[in-house]
Amino acid sequence: MQGADRTTRQRIADRLRRESMQASALATEFEVTTESALAHVKHVSESLSGTDERLLVAPPECRDCGFSAFDDPANRPSRCPECKSEAIAEPTFKIE
Repeated sequence: MQGADRTTRQRIADRLRRESMQASALATEFEVTTESALAHVKHVSESLSGTDERLLVAPPECRDCGFSAFDDPANRPSRCPECKSEAIAEPTFKIE
């Protein structure tokens, strides 16, 4: 199955098997909103349960102070709880 035969989630999962990506990059590539891309990634993570694959998440990180202990590492925070900066690097996802 290639392209149009596969759902957006299946295509996102295939892409994450090939390389690490941020939700905004997935959103651009698959022509969905960033919030929708995050929802797809979360669902893909759940669908990997019971398989030998897993979703790896590099958590978001504050570019100003380096804080990375956000409550939800797969979320896209708007500001740093430590320094209040809005310069937050997005989480990155990869399936291995």
